[in-house]
Amino acid sequence: TSSDDILLLKQRLAEQEALIHALQEKLSNREREIDHLQAQLDKLRRMNFGSRSEKVSRRIAQMEADLNLLQQESDTLTGRVDDPAVQRPLRQTRTRKPFPESLPRDEKRLLPTEPCCPECGGSLSYLGEDAAEQLELMRSAFRVIRTVREKHACRRCDRIVQAPAPSRPIERGIAGPGLLARVLTSKYAEHTPLYRQSEIYARQGVVLSRSVLSGWVDACCR
Repeated sequence: TSSDDILLLKQRLAEQEALIHALQEKLSNREREIDHLQAQLDKLRRMNFGSRSEKVSRRIAQMEADLNLLQQESDTLTGRVDDPAVQRPLRQTRTRKPFPESLPRDEKRLLPTEPCCPECGGSLSYLGEDAAEQLELMRSAFRVIRTVREKHACRRCDRIVQAPAPSRPIERGIAGPGLLARVLTSKYAEHTPLYRQSEIYARQGVVLSRSVLSGWVDACCR
């Protein structure tokens, strides 16, 4: 009868919803494990950089294998197994890529705090400049904050004078406070996994790998 069919459909729908919930919970657990393992792996790589300890190298190799298995399981759960566009390398390159030219940029120029040489009181002349860029998120849109520090040289004693570099939330990090706040809020308050955040940012034209985001989270939680 039609009532029996409706009841059967409701039962199947309830079973499917329960299965989806279980898979989502399993995926969430795997993502937490991956983020934790990735942060540990990045920390070990930094510790081992330059020293090349055989014991640490073996541990890194084992953690890479464990991470690879977890990522494969995560990809299976999300249906990304055969999608080459979302394959994630375990090893990250050390060369920092420039930010896309399409992103709007705000430039801040920092001049020496003193108008004359602090050593001998002589006049200063422009010598050059150092520039550093920081990625920021403002009103859900990416911007690049470019800080330019002018270098001035004393005409009398040749001393070089330059404003100090501004502090950053993460030492030598590229992320501004607004971007870090967005990543942490998405992860802990909105329960958005880092791999999904990475995909969202990629659609906005900014490539931030899961390991990069994981490193930021780890640094902010210390």
